[in-house]
Order: sequence, then structure tokens, then C-alpha cells
Amino acid sequence: MNISTSLASDSVQDGAQAGPADRQLVERCQRGDLDAYGILVNRYRQRVYGLAYSMLRNEQDATDLSQETFVKAWQAIRGFKKNATFYTWLYRITTNLCIDFVRKRDRRPTVPFEEGIDPDANADVEIPPSNQSVPTDDLQRKELREQIDAALGELSPEHRAVVRLREYEGLEYAEIAKALGCSIGTVMSRLHYARKNLQKLLKDVI
Repeated sequence: MNISTSLASDSVQDGAQAGPADRQLVERCQRGDLDAYGILVNRYRQRVYGLAYSMLRNEQDATDLSQETFVKAWQAIRGFKKNATFYTWLYRITTNLCIDFVRKRDRRPTVPFEEGIDPDANADVEIPPSNQSVPTDDLQRKELREQIDAALGELSPEHRAVVRLREYEGLEYAEIAKALGCSIGTVMSRLHYARKNLQKLLKDVI
């Protein structure tokens, strides 16, 4: 069973875009084409913001960090490797900035990570998406969403990142590993512990 969140509907699926392919735009950017970069920014700004907000839980911080992400990406784009995908590379920049920001802001210890965890172990939390009929009452749904958001805010920044990329963005383990700069085993471990912690935090809710 996978985590399914009511925020999943907020993820903008602009990866399935019309217009020039990312690779073509990146090649133009590497030649200094700002117009091409503007297309990439428009294509991914909502997804970058969504990732930043899910980790920072503050609109202004997420906006500022999203802007910083695109500035850094532009500064580094000449070094972009063609064997990677642009959005995975962009997410890596975003998550690194978010993790650094949260560590400096919160100054609290994070949950330790362990390798070799069975990703299919029974530590999953099922969170009903917004288009389900239960709960039907809007107020109940809003309250549930707030409780879920609060629980996500209790996770370490690394755990928030892996939940966001897997459950909200639908990335595969290999893509998440590239985005976070870690092994697939670490991705599985972090996701396992994130789900386990959510289960504890939401035991009286779901």
C-alpha cells in the first residue's frame, strides 16, 4: 500500500508539456538563451514551489527558495550532463536548498537513516485523496488535510523530500536517488521510515 495524499491533486503535471523538449531547451540555455530558460522556468515553477512548500511549510520561504533554485540552476546549467533529466537535476537543487534551509532554521536532530530496510514492510499510511467520497464533509476533509500537513511537518527534511518526490510527484526510486544524490537503498529506507513515522503521528486520525 502506498501513501496517497490529498495534495496529490495539487501537483502540476507540467512534465507532460507541449512545446520544445527539455533537452532542446537546455542545449539552448547552455548557449546563453534566456528565452529558452524562461520556458523551463514556466514549465517547472509550480512543481518546484510545491516541493519547496511541502518541505518548508511557509509560503514566503517556499517562494524565495524557488527563486533561488532557478537562479542557481541557471548559473550551473553549462555543467548539466545530458545523461540526466532536467527536472531530476532541478529537484536535486531544490531539495538540497530546502534541507540546508530547514537545518539552519529548525536546529533540531533528524531521524537516523538505515539501509537495507524492506520497502514493502507494513509501515504504510493510507491518506485519502481529495477526490474520494470519504470523508464527504468539506470541513472534515479540511481538518484531515491540516492534520496530515502537521504530521509531514514533523518529519525530517530528508524524509519530507522522499515523500514528496515519491507520493506527490510519482518519481521512481532511481529518479529520486538521482534527485537526492543518494542510493536507491537509501531512498527505500527513508521512505519506509517516513511512512512509519506518519503512521505513528496519524494513528488517531486514519
